[in-house]
Amino acid sequence: MKDTIIVTEKEFGIHEECGIFGVSSLTKQNLAQDIYYGLFALQHRGQESAGIAVSYEKNRIAYYKNMGLVNDVFGTEELALLPASQTGIGHVRYSTTGSSNVVNAQPVVFYGRYGRLALAHNGNIVNADIIRERMIKAGHIFQSSIDSEVLAALVNHYATDSLLQGITKACEDILGAYAFVIMSEGTLYAVRDTRGMKPLVMGEKDGMILFASESCAIDAVDARVIRDVAPGEIVKVNPDGTTESVFLSNVQKKSCIFEYVYLARSDSVIDNVSVYEARYQCGKLLAELHKIDADIVAGVPDSAIVCARGYSETSGIPYVDALSKNRYVGRSFIQPSQSMRESSVKIKLNAFRSNIKGKRLILIDDSIVRGTTSKKIIKLLRQNGVKEVHMLVASPIVKFPCYFGVDMQTKEQLIGGFQNEEAICAEIGADSLHYIPLELLKSACGCKNDDYCVACFDGNYPYELDEIHCGNHILEN
Repeated sequence: MKDTIIVTEKEFGIHEECGIFGVSSLTKQNLAQDIYYGLFALQHRGQESAGIAVSYEKNRIAYYKNMGLVNDVFGTEELALLPASQTGIGHVRYSTTGSSNVVNAQPVVFYGRYGRLALAHNGNIVNADIIRERMIKAGHIFQSSIDSEVLAALVNHYATDSLLQGITKACEDILGAYAFVIMSEGTLYAVRDTRGMKPLVMGEKDGMILFASESCAIDAVDARVIRDVAPGEIVKVNPDGTTESVFLSNVQKKSCIFEYVYLARSDSVIDNVSVYEARYQCGKLLAELHKIDADIVAGVPDSAIVCARGYSETSGIPYVDALSKNRYVGRSFIQPSQSMRESSVKIKLNAFRSNIKGKRLILIDDSIVRGTTSKKIIKLLRQNGVKEVHMLVASPIVKFPCYFGVDMQTKEQLIGGFQNEEAICAEIGADSLHYIPLELLKSACGCKNDDYCVACFDGNYPYELDEIHCGNHILEN
């Protein structure tokens, strides 16, 4: 028997902003189909909108984008609208900046110094508002509220001699976390920020060069992963299939550790670190650190399940399914505003009463951000007869906001922003609560030379906060 709790998708955890996919082919072919499958594999990174753009003739780009999930936006008819091509890019979006409407959907397609171009971007440019304001004063026009259009306009502004020059100079001006693909007349560019905060992987298949936010998308189209795009690297793929790289200055790797905690799919490999293995190791470390007298172990679906299995193996306590998540969303999409969260798509969490009734349960989650979901889950478990709930968290207390594309932008949103472990335990109604120490999380993720951004835990951001308000040389030639 299963009882049900209703939780909005926005409540269910932390959310990434976007997923991107790009492909360059030696010959014209139906790239839209491959991009579709790639975006489908990246659906977890954004569920508000989806879009595909292909460059199919000199100075011509066909594109389609709309609100909704990938399989809702693209049916047979929509994919048929996109002709055979040599280059194409795609995007799935979850907004942390800009309102949720089709105007803000990507790819951004525009006409610039080098004809028709299209750009798809993942991340958050923290000084985008300053750049936009200065460009408007200089006579530029914007149609959307997203930072991706600011990036596109800045690239075009600086591209006096070449598009590569425009990309390089634009990246020197922008601050924040970003990975993006941009295409123009058969040429594809892939760019990763100087901190490597957003993942970007490169693959190949039958004469095609591909880029995606995660390796699972490369796998989804039966391609072979070549490598990760390096922090600060701009990869140019020419129409003849040759590639060349240039590197931005001031490279200092600080990849987002939340990719391993929650954001990435467990079957992805990012910067040569398996997401699955990192989560599994967190579970084993939690078992060694916290030996709890309990009957069963369970993980909050989906990202904490791997961690819970690692805990079970090390502790010897049986793993069971305590909760299931109804993944059917239908034709609706996630709303980013607080007022819409309460009336938006509902995701059901179900408790397996027969598995947990009368049992002392160790419940493992990847993180606790706002605390509302943890509180509801524990209440649900008690309603279904669980005797005790001991909660373990596979990340430290989230104390500080993220400015780089993860949806926790103010300290007031965070239950750990002002409360310690004991107070949070009382707030969510657990019998006990323990977090993994930061050093152990970093160890599980293969951290070397402090090369991860862990600012949401310790407040040490990869940029000085006052840098967010800089941009003194914007629009200088």
